[in-house]
Amino acid sequence: MAIPTSGAPAHLRWRALPLATTVPLATLLLAATLLPAVAIQPAIAQDLQRATPEEVGMSSARLERLSHALQAYVDNGEVAGTATIVVRRGKIVYLEAFGQLDRESRSPMTTDAIFRIASQTKAPISVGIMMLQEEGKLLITDQVGKYLPEFMQTTVAVPDGEGGYEVVPADRPILIRDLLTHTAGISYGTGAASERWEEAGITGWYFANRDEPVGATVARMAGLPMSAQPGTRWVYGYNTDILGAVIEEVSGEPLDVFMRERILDPLGMNDTHFYLPTADRNRLATVYSATPGGLERAPDPGLMVGQGAYVDGPRQSFSGGAGFLSTAPDYARFLQMMLNGGELDGVRILTPKTIELMTTDHLRGIPFRAGQGFGLGFSIVTDLGARGIPGSVGEYGWGGAYHSTYWVDPEEELVVVYLTNLIPAGGIDDHGKLRALIYQALMN
Repeated sequence: MAIPTSGAPAHLRWRALPLATTVPLATLLLAATLLPAVAIQPAIAQDLQRATPEEVGMSSARLERLSHALQAYVDNGEVAGTATIVVRRGKIVYLEAFGQLDRESRSPMTTDAIFRIASQTKAPISVGIMMLQEEGKLLITDQVGKYLPEFMQTTVAVPDGEGGYEVVPADRPILIRDLLTHTAGISYGTGAASERWEEAGITGWYFANRDEPVGATVARMAGLPMSAQPGTRWVYGYNTDILGAVIEEVSGEPLDVFMRERILDPLGMNDTHFYLPTADRNRLATVYSATPGGLERAPDPGLMVGQGAYVDGPRQSFSGGAGFLSTAPDYARFLQMMLNGGELDGVRILTPKTIELMTTDHLRGIPFRAGQGFGLGFSIVTDLGARGIPGSVGEYGWGGAYHSTYWVDPEEELVVVYLTNLIPAGGIDDHGKLRALIYQALMN
């Protein structure tokens, strides 16, 4: 059983619950009145003020439904452990960890656990690009080849209808804006010319095991056939890794240095890294896979889900598309900066007009998802009914390959981060339940 911290709402009082353990709410509240206060939350989470749900228009009783649901996924063996934070009107109303960091050692999950957040890296990198535009060092309408000459002229693999393909010149140069919106035609090495990408050793999103700088990998990408003509389709792929290489070229700094000095340190995101400090090894959540027989520890080493490369790997490749490790409180600070119009705790990262541009649909009729468009680094809700799940028009967010998700709802002044390391996730419906049970707790 976890140790409670007095003086905090029930949802903020518990750092973790062991696997398959449930404790009645009344028992928790009684324990909170009897035990001395113990500071168990990570220091960085203290920077965002805490509040009872009722202080910011939410219901404590209804948030208990979320806790029961998240614990049930652990009890049923569908997920090893999770960490969740909900921020409303700038204040933390829910910060909970359930299950285990590592099932084999029975290490409990904690609210300051570090997760592989994969594609949640894309949003901070996109912010880095927009910072450079605000400084007059680039324009998102610039051709990528202006900074990475290999991209001045690219090619596209066009299927020939007989199982093969023809390589043709791109109709126009790729723009930085194309990369931000995933309309550059660049996949993760899939498509008609997938064997060319495999031969080049560039497939999948996992870069931590690479022993070459990301700029060198990106330069080799430019010579491979892309999956679609620029500006014609939404194609998910290496776009943001290329943006990372642009940041390095324009700033003159390695991507990890730029991100640390310009975004992570100013926002107090001390637990967000491309590679794990060795002192934090015991805080890294283990990756599991959903199988017909239940959860299994993901292989180590493994190209896509290897356990060790973020700790013991070459530490050479900084993947702007999928390389970050982070915690729920850290990532919530980044999102709260976005919700605040580019500022947090007196530190301005971007201006409100830039945030507005980033969180506006840029697809201009390019098909994507029902009720959604895509901005500069985020999906954007454009039609609540067409999407068909709780939320608001103007909400933006994304997620990661390890089954994490996040969103920002400006209308409700709401930030949500849900982290777990589960790949593949199977048929688990936790994302839907998470959303439904958060919105049903909003009272005004």
